[in-house]
Amino acid sequence: MNSIIEVKNFSKTYGDFKAVNDISFEVEEGTIFAFLGPNGAGKSTTINTLCTIFEKTSGTLLIDGKDVTTQKSEVRSAIGVVFQDSTLDTKMTIEENLKMHCVFYHVPKKEVEERIQFVLNLVDLVEERKKFVGALSGGMKRRVEIARGLIHYPKVLFLDEPTTGLDPQTRAHIWEYILKLQKERNITIFLTTHYMEEAEVCNKIAIIDGGKIVAHDTPYALKREFTKDKAFITTKDGTKLEQLLSEYNLNFVKKEGYYKVDAEPIDVLLQVISLQKEDITDIEIKKGTFNDVFLEITGKKIREES
Repeated sequence: MNSIIEVKNFSKTYGDFKAVNDISFEVEEGTIFAFLGPNGAGKSTTINTLCTIFEKTSGTLLIDGKDVTTQKSEVRSAIGVVFQDSTLDTKMTIEENLKMHCVFYHVPKKEVEERIQFVLNLVDLVEERKKFVGALSGGMKRRVEIARGLIHYPKVLFLDEPTTGLDPQTRAHIWEYILKLQKERNITIFLTTHYMEEAEVCNKIAIIDGGKIVAHDTPYALKREFTKDKAFITTKDGTKLEQLLSEYNLNFVKKEGYYKVDAEPIDVLLQVISLQKEDITDIEIKKGTFNDVFLEITGKKIREES
C-alpha cells in the first residue's frame, strides 16, 4: 500500500524550544490514522505544518508526493481540514457555506451542484440544505464541517477532535459518517481525539510526547505491548488464593472484597482457578484499554495538561 503522508526527520523550534524533535512516520493511503499526545506534546504543531499553516524548521513533509513547504497550493488542493472550533458562517445556509467553499477551491461551476448533493448525501443533510447554520445543533454543524471539508474531493481529510463536546449518541453518528466516508471514497483520515475508544478503530496510531514519537503501531499491537488483561476474583478463601497466586508467580493486589490479578499468562491463571474452583464465587476478566496504553507510555491521562 502506498504512503500518502510521509514525514521524515521533521523538527520545529521556537528559539531554544523544540516543539517537535526529529520525528518520522508515514500514513498509508485509504487508512484511518490517529495522532495522539498530551497537550503541548507537539501534536498541533505537526498537524498545522502538514496543513501548510506553520513553516517547518527542518525535515521533509510530503502529502500525495507534494512538499508542504514548496508546493503549498498543491497540498491544499489535496487535503480537507475540519477544525476543532467551527469556522462555518452562521448567518449563511448550509448550501451557501458549501458554495462559498467551492469558490475558494475553484470547483468548476458545472460541478458545484453535483458535489453539494454528493457530500450532503454522505452526511445525511440533503433535506436541511436551506437551513441557516446558526440554527443547527452541534452535531449537525459538525456534519456540515465534514461535508465542507470534502467538497473539493481531497485525498486526505484532517479531523481535529471531530466529536469533542458532542453527546455520546451524536458522537456515534459522526463516526458512522467517518467510517462510511473512508470506505466509499477510499479517503485517508488523519485525526486527533481525546476519546481513546475512537482511536481504537483506527488502522494505525502514533503517540507523540515531548516532541518525539514514542509509539507507532496498530491499536492491537500497542495494547499487547503496553497493557495486561486483569482478572477480578472473589473467593471464600483469600489465604489459599494468595498462596496459589504467589506460588504461580501471578502479580495481584488485594482489594476490598476481591483480588485484582494479572491475567497473563492465561494458562497459568486457569490453573490457579482450577485449583480453587470450589472457593471462587465470582470472576471477571477485563481487557487492557487504550487509555491504559496512553498512561503507560506518557505517564499522563489524555485529558491532562502537560
